[in-house]
Amino acid sequence: MYVRDAIISFMNTTPIWLDNNPDNIDFPHPDLALSEPDGLLAVGGDLSPARIINAYLNGIFPWYSEGQPLLWWSPDPRAVLFPDKLHLSRSLKKIIRKGVFTTTLDQAFEQVIYHCAQTPRKDQDGTWITDEMSQAYIHLHKLGLAHSAECWLDGKLVGGLYGLALGRVFFGESMFSHQSNASKVAFVHLLDELKKADYALIDCQVTTDHLLSLGAEEIPRNQFLSLVKVHTHPFLKNNNTWLSPDNIPRNKPF
Repeated sequence: MYVRDAIISFMNTTPIWLDNNPDNIDFPHPDLALSEPDGLLAVGGDLSPARIINAYLNGIFPWYSEGQPLLWWSPDPRAVLFPDKLHLSRSLKKIIRKGVFTTTLDQAFEQVIYHCAQTPRKDQDGTWITDEMSQAYIHLHKLGLAHSAECWLDGKLVGGLYGLALGRVFFGESMFSHQSNASKVAFVHLLDELKKADYALIDCQVTTDHLLSLGAEEIPRNQFLSLVKVHTHPFLKNNNTWLSPDNIPRNKPF
């Protein structure tokens, strides 16, 4: 369902509204999310670092389009990838083995998020990575919490992805590819580094054929929330409520 259709559906219900009070960044429990559209939980609030972090720590993420209200989601089931279950096709193994691409980490975060926003996607009208979203995640990158993996061909950025690293969970946000298999190669490189750092889970948010081909799977939301709670310690404090923007820990996973 498109974001605009989700808004129409949401406004026909009794929406859970969030305010912009920086001292109140709590969210309703994900169990209150709608089943149609799947996972739509709340509207409003802001994209401050503390609120975004608190959202992820509670299995929630922002997704909306330009000119529309800020929407927060927690779908059920949840798409995840356990590092030990990464699946590489024969062709992808061959590409990696031949060294067709060069891969890096955190070398072009702003370029990656720009290309993720600008790359057309099947069955999507426009982009959900608004300028406001881009600036919010660039800020999180400067705080040492958002990270990117890049894939290069002949010195040109041709694929990549970005997301947040909290505790032992990497919360994937978006990826792009301007060359066949480029985003997959970047993802494999990122996963190799996350495995070295003993990460336990990659949150893929929603299921796509692209992610399924790499070994992603769907698990119930309650199971996902339990895993996040276990593996994001010490980020979770005081009954899953983020403490304070001043206490945001720096978390460089690489």
